[in-house]
Amino acid sequence: MAYEIRVTDHARNDFMALDARWRSEIKAAMEAHLRHEPAKQSKSRIKRLRGLRQPQYRLRVADIRIYYDIEGDHVNVLGIAPKDRADEWLARYGEQL
Repeated sequence: MAYEIRVTDHARNDFMALDARWRSEIKAAMEAHLRHEPAKQSKSRIKRLRGLRQPQYRLRVADIRIYYDIEGDHVNVLGIAPKDRADEWLARYGEQL
């Protein structure tokens, strides 16, 4: 089953703030990992976040983190942050359980 990838306005702004090389890598990674198996966890790439209602998952692409939720057959990309700002992003936008 192919999931529809929806990007929030906030995530779109995060995406556009990155340079073209990162945008290309992120777009390819979202298509490769979120389109077909967004919940398939791995040691280094996809991680289910604990203690948070939102976002549910994090996709790692080199030094960039993509935060997203899965709702039915949709993947909602909530934000994109460099690794060094990931904790700040989660503190600001993450919803605790």
